[in-house]
Amino acid sequence: MCSMSKISDRLKQIEENIACACARTGRDAGKVKLVVVTKTAPLASVKEVIELGYTELGENRVQRLKQVAQEISEFLGEGNSKNAGPGKVNWHMIGHLQRNKVRGVLKVSSIIHSVDTLRLAEEINTMGGKLGIKPDILLQVNCSGEPQKYGIPVGAATHLAEQFVSMENLRLTGLMTMAPLTRNKDVVRTCFVRAKELFEEIKGQGLVGAEFSQLSMGMSQDYEIAVEEGATILRIGSAIFAG
Repeated sequence: MCSMSKISDRLKQIEENIACACARTGRDAGKVKLVVVTKTAPLASVKEVIELGYTELGENRVQRLKQVAQEISEFLGEGNSKNAGPGKVNWHMIGHLQRNKVRGVLKVSSIIHSVDTLRLAEEINTMGGKLGIKPDILLQVNCSGEPQKYGIPVGAATHLAEQFVSMENLRLTGLMTMAPLTRNKDVVRTCFVRAKELFEEIKGQGLVGAEFSQLSMGMSQDYEIAVEEGATILRIGSAIFAG
């Protein structure tokens, strides 16, 4: 298991890298949110991250999300031993979501990054109405064109976004994409550039409101490029916990 110092050191390095990437492109580092992906981390390491002040956490499997969220809720309910304990944790569902698991996710997660079909959005909208909530969602777009990846094709994204916006019990707050897993930085950058262009195109057409402000892209291996190309949310796990 990683020690507190190792996790802390890695997070500091990531924060520095984000700041440098922002400086290179004239961006405000305060506009970039780091979501710590906890999918492979031991519970003790997740607790350490929270105590370090990181309360935006992400999971890609529903069962793991529900399990870890419950354990962390109990941990925070104990008040830790510190007078100034960490704030409320916001859980992000970042993985593929089946419609029959929407209810369980909405009871835990503040935002779903991986909405890529009309039927899934309709289920979220219906369940949001039943639960009396209006969850935030991101439209997942397959900007790399890889057949094994989830996400709506770029050419169909604008029309789907327009349909999402018409639903009363959810808020479309942006786009999400994943770059190819490759060492070729030009390939990665092309994917992120395409996502940013699509993001601006949807905004420019007046299809969405001011809440459409998030671009979730960039993971452990490519987050600096993502920042340079306009990411507002980074999903980072192994760069924090691996070792």
